[in-house]
Amino acid sequence: MSKQMPPLRGRMVARDPEESHRAATPLELLFDLCFVAAVGQAAVQLHHGLAEGHFTPAVLGYMMVFFAIWWAWMNFTWFASAYDVDDAPYRLLTLLQMGGVLVLAAGVPATFHDYDFTVVTIGYVVMRVAMIAQWLRAAAEHPEGRACTLRYAGGIALVQVGWLLRLLLPHPLGEIGFLVLVVAELAVPAIAERHSPTTWHPHHIVERYGLFTIIVLGEVVLAVTAAMQEDVADGGWSAGLLEIGVGGLLMIFAMWWIYFKHSVVEHLRDSLRSALTWGYSHLFVFASVAAVGAGLEVAIDADAHKAHLGEVSAALTVAVPLVVYLLLTGLLHAGYSDAGKSPAVISVVGSVLLLATALLAHTIGVSMAVLLLGVLMALLLTIGLASQREQVSGAA
Repeated sequence: MSKQMPPLRGRMVARDPEESHRAATPLELLFDLCFVAAVGQAAVQLHHGLAEGHFTPAVLGYMMVFFAIWWAWMNFTWFASAYDVDDAPYRLLTLLQMGGVLVLAAGVPATFHDYDFTVVTIGYVVMRVAMIAQWLRAAAEHPEGRACTLRYAGGIALVQVGWLLRLLLPHPLGEIGFLVLVVAELAVPAIAERHSPTTWHPHHIVERYGLFTIIVLGEVVLAVTAAMQEDVADGGWSAGLLEIGVGGLLMIFAMWWIYFKHSVVEHLRDSLRSALTWGYSHLFVFASVAAVGAGLEVAIDADAHKAHLGEVSAALTVAVPLVVYLLLTGLLHAGYSDAGKSPAVISVVGSVLLLATALLAHTIGVSMAVLLLGVLMALLLTIGLASQREQVSGAA
């Protein structure tokens, strides 16, 4: 039997939050791939800034750009979990959002080099205008959820005016305006969902976040592979390059396994606060994953004496985002799964060891430090799996 064609025009109604076999759609996966293009651009600029030793402006610019990417992705993801009619208007508005993120990606270099947020802001506002249209359509076609959907549409529209006006602010008022608008953006879902929440699906949300994590990890693999190929083309293979390659692969694999080690589905709907905390914290989870890739590229440059920073600083560009990732995933697993406190304890101890290893780079070299960071991540994963196994055995 052939698969039924999607309607050209359907009615947007709320999805069932208890719907069985709720899975990510091919459109959502294509949407994610477009966003990873923007993530890759942000990571490239972070790599260049760190390699030049411009730590503060590089990290600040990276987080500002990454917030725009992540927030637009997150808003569509939660909307699509509650409303997904999958007809032609829905797909075309999703296409508009994909176009907006590609515009944003094109403007990323200007934000780092010239501190010009014009193109990034235009791309971001295009994505948000498409979301306003989606929420207004939901308000028109799903009267039961109209109060919530109109709060979303109105709140998003108001904040977008603020983003456009922010372009007129000089430095440092622009940074202050950015922080104010970030708080305003984060407040919209908290206000909109308070009295009449949308019917998002916990299994679908967890899957969507997991898939985006995998895609960003894939972007890290691609970026590091390209950096290694460039280094090989310049000077051939070396022991240091192999050490960074093995260490990086161990990190990436351990990061993937650690993220999926525990399920948070059963606790995600405990409260609105729980859902928002879990969803919002992934800004730093996703950003740290991409930043690990940028740090590995810096380590490759430092090993080849192409970077303008010391070996300890180069090793820390890998270790610091690893620590952020490890701490956040540990806290999330401790708070949103039945694993108890062990993930958080392992993460804290592991973070201390990771930072200590990076500080040894002046003695053992940056490539060996990266290799040991990868081995440590694998060891922490092994300890976590053993702890998980003991807990399951004890419960049985």
